[in-house]
Amino acid sequence: MFLTGEQKTLTLKIATLLIERDEKVAVAESTTGGLVSAALLSVGGASKYYAGGGVVYTLASRTALAGVPANRYANYQGTTPEMLEELAEAMRQRLQATWCIAESGLAGPTGGRFGALAGQTTISVAGPITRTEIMNTGLADREANMVKFATFTLRLFSQVLTEAKG
Repeated sequence: MFLTGEQKTLTLKIATLLIERDEKVAVAESTTGGLVSAALLSVGGASKYYAGGGVVYTLASRTALAGVPANRYANYQGTTPEMLEELAEAMRQRLQATWCIAESGLAGPTGGRFGALAGQTTISVAGPITRTEIMNTGLADREANMVKFATFTLRLFSQVLTEAKG
């Protein structure tokens, strides 16, 4: 068992809503390292709602996998919420999905080279509703942050899906 209880509950809710609506989700994740995709794929029938995704941990992978123009990262000093929104929309379009969840942050144990502290991530949902939120755990524990970031990402997506439903 690799998912927490909350992650299992959120993933089942997400899968149910996406299947009911015949919608698909793509994932562009960084510091969660594939945990969000793994959670979404843990539900049987995932091919009905999971369009695909990638771990876009480096600038090169963001341009190659998501198709974000390299010049968007000129003078890069850390991912901004606007950059993450663009990444989510680019991956959503590239995989022809209804939704895309994108995540990027600093899992730790150290902070970023541009002064950002470990324990912070930004999550962006692109689709019929677009929302971007920042989460800070205050922790330097890499593994704990990765799990918390994945949970927060699933929680945010579940909330946005629920809002879009009704």
